[in-house]
Amino acid sequence: PPPERQINLSNIRTGAMARRAAQGQPDTKDVPDEPWAFQAREFLRKKLIGKEVCFTVEIKTALGREYGMVYLGKDTTGENIAESLVSEGLATVRREVRGNNPEQARLCDLEDQAKAAKKGQWSEGSAAHTIRDIKYTIENPRNFVDSLHQKPINAIIEHVRDGGIVRALLLPDYYLVTVMLSGIKCPTFKREADGTETPEPFAAEAKFFTESRLLQRDVQIILESCPNQIILGTILHPNGNITELLLKEGFARCVDWSMAVYSQGAEKLRAAERSAKERKVRIWKDYVAPTANLDQKDRQFVAKVMQIVNADAMVVKLNSGEYKTIHLSSIRPPRIEGEEKNKDKDKRFRPLYDIPYMFEAREFLRKKLIGKKVNVTVDYIRAATGPAEGTPAFSERTCATVTIGGINIAEALVSKGLATVIRYRQDDDQRSSHYDELLAAEARAIKNGKGLHSKKEVPIHRVADISGETQKAKQFLPFLQRAGRSEAVVEYVFSGSRLKLYMPKETCLITFLLAGIECPRSSRATPGGMQLAEPFSEEATLFTKELVLQREVEVEVESMDKAGNFIGWLHIEGVNLSVALVENALSKVHFTAERSAYYKTLLSAEEACRQRKEKIWANYEEKPVEEFVQLSEEKERVANYRPVYVTEITDTLHFYAQDVETGSQLESLMETMRAEIAAQPPVEGSYSARRGDYCLAKFADGEWYRARVEKVESPSKVHVFYIDYGNREVVSSTRLAAMPPAFSTRTLPAQATEYAFAFIQVPQDEDARADVVDCIVRDIHNSQCLLNVEYSGVVCPHVTIQFADTKEDVGLGLVKEGLVMVDVRKEKHLQKMVS
Repeated sequence: PPPERQINLSNIRTGAMARRAAQGQPDTKDVPDEPWAFQAREFLRKKLIGKEVCFTVEIKTALGREYGMVYLGKDTTGENIAESLVSEGLATVRREVRGNNPEQARLCDLEDQAKAAKKGQWSEGSAAHTIRDIKYTIENPRNFVDSLHQKPINAIIEHVRDGGIVRALLLPDYYLVTVMLSGIKCPTFKREADGTETPEPFAAEAKFFTESRLLQRDVQIILESCPNQIILGTILHPNGNITELLLKEGFARCVDWSMAVYSQGAEKLRAAERSAKERKVRIWKDYVAPTANLDQKDRQFVAKVMQIVNADAMVVKLNSGEYKTIHLSSIRPPRIEGEEKNKDKDKRFRPLYDIPYMFEAREFLRKKLIGKKVNVTVDYIRAATGPAEGTPAFSERTCATVTIGGINIAEALVSKGLATVIRYRQDDDQRSSHYDELLAAEARAIKNGKGLHSKKEVPIHRVADISGETQKAKQFLPFLQRAGRSEAVVEYVFSGSRLKLYMPKETCLITFLLAGIECPRSSRATPGGMQLAEPFSEEATLFTKELVLQREVEVEVESMDKAGNFIGWLHIEGVNLSVALVENALSKVHFTAERSAYYKTLLSAEEACRQRKEKIWANYEEKPVEEFVQLSEEKERVANYRPVYVTEITDTLHFYAQDVETGSQLESLMETMRAEIAAQPPVEGSYSARRGDYCLAKFADGEWYRARVEKVESPSKVHVFYIDYGNREVVSSTRLAAMPPAFSTRTLPAQATEYAFAFIQVPQDEDARADVVDCIVRDIHNSQCLLNVEYSGVVCPHVTIQFADTKEDVGLGLVKEGLVMVDVRKEKHLQKMVS
């Protein structure tokens, strides 16, 4: 700012302006205007402010006050300001000054003329009516501001404290108020305890910027709000809006708390600030944009939404084919507060269904976006944060504004009350490029009591997870089979042919396996170690994900496997997923498809891929035709009976048997195991059972056996399966112990294998079935027999079994007794046996 000088006009006197009582000095009081003082000031203000003048200094006092003459214009030929005041009757001449002074003589003449003409203070009548009544304080500033309804009010700027705070005289009632500019903050002069002031960088420049444009100008002010007794407003001048100018020139930054009340369009302010940042002017001289290191193409792009991860994150597929996780800028998904937080530790806690409004938020995004193209504008990249006390580690996040059809998705979520807006530190630039709209949307949602801000009862989602719960699945199966086609949403894709589905009508989750196909398996941990992925398993998984993940589909359930997974057909927009996988050479047809309506379609699709030697068929060698004919003739039933020991028979007519060959290994394992336990008995109750774990269990005979936990109802009711014998039991966890690694299934696999009778229909009637089971228990339970595998089944191998001594077929005996009927198989090589 340039230097300033104060010039006092010599030889004349005008009334003193009003002065407010000094704060903190109780003996001083407000001094009102002297008569005609304000009019004299106004006369000068209107004549001179913003104009060029020239001045002469005649006297300088010991205290440094300068007295002289001021002329309007570039030289002394201009209008003499003192003379103008006197001739308008707004000043009196100091006649006591002696000496032969032509200037003074001229002023005396002018004063006499003004008296004669009864101008200004020489006019007839009392001058009291010219004294203004200044109101320094307003009883209730908030009501005062509200009563003006944001209408522009005329004012004179009396003082500029810093770039963004002024004192203004509101007309016509002479309220003297301090106004802070809405939406911005300028660098200020910090007052220290000892009364000295230290300016922040650019504080003096910002103050001069405002002062040179507004001090003592006639303006209009819109008073916008009054939080905590501070009046916020916008000053309008014919030449422009000072708030925007300060931002544009880098003298101010936007502030969120008062941005919300700014009436002239917050986006204009953000744009002005953005232009200053881009040009790196003044307070932004060291500014680095949050996305500065991004290429333009990485900053803005179009992508297809593949998955909604959370209420604020999604996976999109870029044109390049790569997948990217995008977080919505500046919003926070619904979360649990307070004591509820501890529920997280609960095994059964499922955020999607258990956190209020999480499911609604996810569904809103899923329905709007899945499979659609969206515009992504990256706002900032949030750096990875390490795990700290109480907060988890977050990997790097790309935060962006996502729009579809011109709608900002984050704003839509917030306005429905399905997410909240993050509040930032003032200097934190890592935020949404549409932050103000988000705040406005949140204010609307709060006002209308939407979603999270609602006073109503929170919607509860009671979702039963049936996946892997064999008992529940069994009860549910007939219901689904009868339903024909049911609606479902694909929640998760485990592999090309294994999915997790949410059934909205039944509000449950199920694991669903695609019928009729054999899909390449992905790698998985098995008791024998990691099993490697089959070729093209990744591609199959990706194919299924792209086609159905989080889409609405229809499923036809046909059956279920022993682990409680449902098997059936899945359709999406008229496409059968099993067929699609086969058509794309990512699956083979499984013989179980023979009985289905899709068998022909599947076969011809498979044939076409085989011909093209595509993907999984790349290394397929066709058998020469003539050999093939002979082979089919020759394919005989293989009778390869081996000795087994039958240990358990189930109510469904399946049975468990041990191979006699490995029997000795099992016996020695048991002996060492029991000796070890006898030497070091387990601490009762120290073992906590988890579904799927292998452990040791104490059977009714008081001995310990190897077992697997199938279900935990409560510590006193744990369902276990004895893996070497095939029987099940519900025991208290006090009868369980951890399995020492030396006796795990890696040392010796589970010895009991499940089998079903070949060529036999299991009676549907419970009594009839019980008769058969009784008969078999009498004949073969706990005895050695001979067993031959005839063909594989969905759940377990189907076998024929002979008595060890007579070699008679047990199944044939049941048929002869009239206890069961024959299950007619079509395979040629089995016909002899079937008949």
